[in-house]
Amino acid sequence: MIIKAKWVSLIRDSKYILKDINWSVSTGEHWAILGLNGSGKTSLLNMINGYIFPSKGEMEVLDSTFGASDLRELRKSIGWVSTALQERLYVKESAEEIVMSGKFAMIGLFEEPNKADKDLANHLLERLNCAHLAKRSYESLSQGEKQKVLIARALMSSPRLLILDEPCTGLDIFAKEQLLSMIEGLSQEKSAPTLIYVTHRTEEILPIFNHTLLLRKGEIHSSGKTEEVLTSNNLSNFFEAPILLEKLKGRTWLRLADQ
Repeated sequence: MIIKAKWVSLIRDSKYILKDINWSVSTGEHWAILGLNGSGKTSLLNMINGYIFPSKGEMEVLDSTFGASDLRELRKSIGWVSTALQERLYVKESAEEIVMSGKFAMIGLFEEPNKADKDLANHLLERLNCAHLAKRSYESLSQGEKQKVLIARALMSSPRLLILDEPCTGLDIFAKEQLLSMIEGLSQEKSAPTLIYVTHRTEEILPIFNHTLLLRKGEIHSSGKTEEVLTSNNLSNFFEAPILLEKLKGRTWLRLADQ
């Protein structure tokens, strides 16, 4: 079991941020999490990474039960790519240094990397078709290049779980499709980690994401196999508006029915 949440709730100032979350992710599954702003997606991700604990219920990630495990070690097995992470990075560092910092699941380098670390970092950059960026400062990179570097950083510790938190934010259509293609290729590698892809756009949910969870106002609206969740009737209920769908190459585009 990769993730197991049992009746998990998060309460702040007597209000539910997350309520009665029952959700499990098994080995071999790749999940998309779909929700609008304020749906609780970020809180759920912070909980998976062990940065916040549930107010109620039980959370288990990678066979580690919260409250009975060393979460610092757990985080080394979780890669997390997030635009929020970009704001915390030392932007003067080179892309190579940013990638190497992923070995310790920490911001910045606090010990001298060895040759094996440098070789792995450059191998990962090459694997993501951005080896030419290795010596450039992170702040000089385009948004798409930054996202690739963050993915390389997340892979530095050979994680069992890779979380992609709205990785296409700020990308133009060409950079977005290039990044999605790279994610698809990554998922097909023999040693690929379990992927969790967080978005508020259905068209970014690639066919590789065989399961989808819809999160609304802190509660699970529905979850299961993607083709059963991303239907016109279910999404109309989820968005509380009439939705029409168009399927193309295994991806789902939607529009309001009255437009």
